[in-house]
Amino acid sequence: MEIGVDSFIAARRDPGSGHVGKASEALREFISRIEYADEVGLDVFGVGEHHREEFLDSAPAIVLAAAAARTKRIRLTSAVTVLSAADPVRVFQNFATLDLISQGRAEMVVGRGSFIEAFPLFGLNLEDYDSLFEENLDLLLNIREHTHVHWSGKHRAPLTGQGVFPRPLQEKIPIWLGVGGTPESFARAGALGLPLMVAVIGGETHRFRPLVDLYRETGRRAGYPEDQLKVGLHSFGYVARSSAEAADDFFPGYALWVGTMGKERGWPPASRRQFDAQLGPRGAYLIGEPSEVAEKIARHSEALGGISRVTFQMDIANLSDAKLRGSIEMIAQVASHFR
Repeated sequence: MEIGVDSFIAARRDPGSGHVGKASEALREFISRIEYADEVGLDVFGVGEHHREEFLDSAPAIVLAAAAARTKRIRLTSAVTVLSAADPVRVFQNFATLDLISQGRAEMVVGRGSFIEAFPLFGLNLEDYDSLFEENLDLLLNIREHTHVHWSGKHRAPLTGQGVFPRPLQEKIPIWLGVGGTPESFARAGALGLPLMVAVIGGETHRFRPLVDLYRETGRRAGYPEDQLKVGLHSFGYVARSSAEAADDFFPGYALWVGTMGKERGWPPASRRQFDAQLGPRGAYLIGEPSEVAEKIARHSEALGGISRVTFQMDIANLSDAKLRGSIEMIAQVASHFR
């Protein structure tokens, strides 16, 4: 099993004043954390894509390329590329370049995204949310297969044999499909034979089993081998020396984040009781001390019929660089349980 970290590069606010730190300093620290994750032996580091004041990840391929020049082994991926609002040609070129810089360590997780700011920003119609994603994914996979592309669709000009360069070092850059909870998304990943990254940020992980089964059954019917139908799990997570320390560190910033997002989405305020319930054996959050979190990952894997990758999302909790680096070290101890 691969163990890693996903990040939105959340801008940290001073808990007292609410002041947001310097973006340049936050990015310097962030790239240093990817370097540290490589040093301690994590398998993968992912960077999301948002176009909001709270996050510094609007250009993930650039950030990952900076990290690629300072790392040796860790795989570097988007988490996720908002493909509905992106030009697949440019996406492929960016990640092919990342692959060359990293000597074959680039990946993509592509999805529709859970925020909508990119649509007006790039002059797109939100009503085309689904059709844009379906069409752009088809073009991206076509580009991965062919240097010279013949393709036509509804939302952009056709390609009539133009070459898409550069080509990556890997024969095929791995492309995972990032999904939330719709059966159509799980079935699409299976029909295309793409590995699946499931975002579970609340509730009980085992409830996703029917959707994962749908993915695997659709993939089998489409003729793909079992080892190609990989399932990954993305959850809020944070590891510290004790379970109490992990929960107490994570909750204040988490509650602030839920409160901020809740104003837009109609969520209730975060309560400590509900948060603690997510830390229980069946809850989604991977927050605790190393052996406890390793046992929980094993239970999640069993509940979902086997998973290949787990990524921790922890920077939404407004933690200091020192706390995040300490957790990366603890996550490496979690990874050792699976080796």
